[in-house]
Amino acid sequence: MAFGPGEIDVRKVQLTGGVTYTLSLPKPWIEQMDLSPRDSIRVDWRPSGALRLTPLEMLANQEKIITIKADDIPEESIHDHLMGAYLSGADSIRIIHSKTGNRLLQKQIRRFLRNTRGFETMDESDGRIELKCLISAAEMPLNASINRMYSLLTSLTKDIISVATGQQEVSLTDIDEREAEVDALLYLVERQLSIALDSHLVASALKLTRNQAVEYSNLARSLERMMDHAYQMAELINDSKDMSISMELPPIVQLSSWQEALKQLMINIRTRNSFEIEECRQKLKSTQHQILEFENELIGDRKLSKHDLFLFRFSESIRRLCAYARDFGEILLNLKLYDEIIVRN
Repeated sequence: MAFGPGEIDVRKVQLTGGVTYTLSLPKPWIEQMDLSPRDSIRVDWRPSGALRLTPLEMLANQEKIITIKADDIPEESIHDHLMGAYLSGADSIRIIHSKTGNRLLQKQIRRFLRNTRGFETMDESDGRIELKCLISAAEMPLNASINRMYSLLTSLTKDIISVATGQQEVSLTDIDEREAEVDALLYLVERQLSIALDSHLVASALKLTRNQAVEYSNLARSLERMMDHAYQMAELINDSKDMSISMELPPIVQLSSWQEALKQLMINIRTRNSFEIEECRQKLKSTQHQILEFENELIGDRKLSKHDLFLFRFSESIRRLCAYARDFGEILLNLKLYDEIIVRN
């Protein structure tokens, strides 16, 4: 009977020599994997009890290659196609084009290299450009990327508080670079997730199950969205240099509360204490209500002054920060409960 990918076959365990149990492998699979007698096969014993068989030769030589024909897609979308290949887990990207000295193509490739981690131009000739990833998806732990994203986010919000309250020791001139780095780290996490979902070896090297890897990607996405709102606050301050906010009054007080709650949630990526996570989420919920009350007072029945409008837009971003931080806490609970699942037969 024919047997191929996606199909199921049932085979019986046999006892050989009275001491060794053996199981025959399907001949079509042996032929497709190009295996010969005495070739090595890796056997992974999964937590579910299942065994996974992988030829060692296949593991050593696998490379994902994608070819992008620039003439067959809109010129303006080349960067999006490159990012799609990156996030899909391609190891090598080959760009085929017919226009020599195409400045737009070169510009979009440079933008892609700035927005990603690990890719370099390895070959460039007439009509062909090859980009290759020089780092393994398993080399940078997801925790390291998330911690770096958190560090960039909190450093920016600290600078925002300093400038907004009249402390001029810091400046907000590098906000574009900080936001771009957070975006690049999110892309890296999403690329690692894509590869981990496709390769159990990468998931094992990251020391995460595939379910956990998905939740870590959700954590990174929440941090990236928080960074977007921190960036908006920084832009608002840069555009309104004559505005200032009291350290003891809303909305700066609420921004400080968000910082404390997020710091505690970051600690709980490791500790996963249900009481602490819930306390943080309730604190964030209360902070959101305080912000809403502050905004309602601002609006009232009066016409908003320029300073009132500045405060309203500033507080709106803080309210969004709290919402995404609450999502962050919910993801931590998902991770905790997944770890506590017991599988019974």
